[in-house]
Amino acid sequence: MTSLYERIGGAPAVKAAVDVFYGKVLADARIAHFFDGVDMTAQNAKQRAFLIMAFGGPNTYSGADMRRGHAHLVARGLNDSHFDAVVENLAATLRELGVGDGEIGEVAAIAETVRNDVLGRSADAA
Repeated sequence: MTSLYERIGGAPAVKAAVDVFYGKVLADARIAHFFDGVDMTAQNAKQRAFLIMAFGGPNTYSGADMRRGHAHLVARGLNDSHFDAVVENLAATLRELGVGDGEIGEVAAIAETVRNDVLGRSADAA
């Protein structure tokens, strides 16, 4: 079985998706403020590497784990509604780029596996 990474088009597709995704995120009043002062060139590179790894491509991600990498945002109020907004923007991006519903569902399922870590909660929290 081919990886999600291969099925969506590999590195060029992930790069295109991240570029479109952050355009949507930065235009979304629910979550844009979390990116104030962020070096978006570096953020794009980190996000590309993370998604490539998460989707089954080569692992070149060297960023912090999800809990440590988002702790400062949790301290600023990051919560489930913000996480949901990110997932919505990612799904809309993939749909816009012609990714099928099955693959979008897989992406959403992958996102759910990191929700508790991103939000700084224990694995059994809801």
